[in-house]
Amino acid sequence: MALMAIELRNVSKKRKTKTIGPLDLALPEGHIIALVGQNGSGKSTLLHMLMKLAHPDEGTIHWFGGSFEGGLPLEVRRTIAYVAEVPARDEDHWTPDEAASFRSYWYPDWDEAYFQALLDQFDVPRGIRLGKMSKGERRKFEIAAVLAAGPKLLLLDEPSSGLDPFAWRIMIETFQRYMDERQATIIISTHIVEEVRRLADYIVLLHKGELLGMAEKDALLGAWSEVWVSAADEAELAELAAELPEALELKMQTPGMATVITSRMQDLEKRLSDLGVKMIKNRILDLEEILSLWTMGHRPELADSKRGD
Repeated sequence: MALMAIELRNVSKKRKTKTIGPLDLALPEGHIIALVGQNGSGKSTLLHMLMKLAHPDEGTIHWFGGSFEGGLPLEVRRTIAYVAEVPARDEDHWTPDEAASFRSYWYPDWDEAYFQALLDQFDVPRGIRLGKMSKGERRKFEIAAVLAAGPKLLLLDEPSSGLDPFAWRIMIETFQRYMDERQATIIISTHIVEEVRRLADYIVLLHKGELLGMAEKDALLGAWSEVWVSAADEAELAELAAELPEALELKMQTPGMATVITSRMQDLEKRLSDLGVKMIKNRILDLEEILSLWTMGHRPELADSKRGD
């Protein structure tokens, strides 16, 4: 049985205009979990609760099997590192090395050589104060600093914000290498689908404060298909729709051809064959299209029903 890095049990948090939750999630150790959803869906609020920067109004959160009143114990806090969407201003007057010296005091596993190597890799300027850096430079420092702390749990809120494509590629490779070497757990909030595709083992989808579910990414990627079929006109398409419970959406594209969206490809193929309807071609939907369908309430049948529901 997989060990859980984080468990949320009936967790809710009230905000001015909406409520986040209730959230029931079990996030396994040693994996990368992507929090996906539109702005305002609750991703940052969830990360804040995991850092105890915000407290749930209802429910409980467990970190590596333990639940704690008040703040996180120091021994637990030292196993967690966090990159906020907006960096804290209290380090603005420090240079990267000065900020690292302060942070290393709180993290006994701090790896100074690794930190310096990451600064070099990301081309972070050394002598400039953090508050004077560009958004991308500051973000690269933050990534280097959290990894140098050697966390067991890494929480990332829009980590690539401000990064150019070259730095973004280095970030992806660095996170992948860190996971391979440390077997840590990364929870990443992002709206960039390519980051999800490249990094995530699991996807957690939030929408308007509601948890829509959790799925294994690889299963999700093959869950939906678009199929082109022969159909003479709208009347024939309507008749066909009544015979295809496997179809989510049917649309006429050109005279004589329509498209069908389905998460039950094998069943659809058999039904089309039984009906004598010609299947012209098909393709697997990309991740962005799948997430859009899921947001509209059409959960793929291959989504992991063992966690997150």
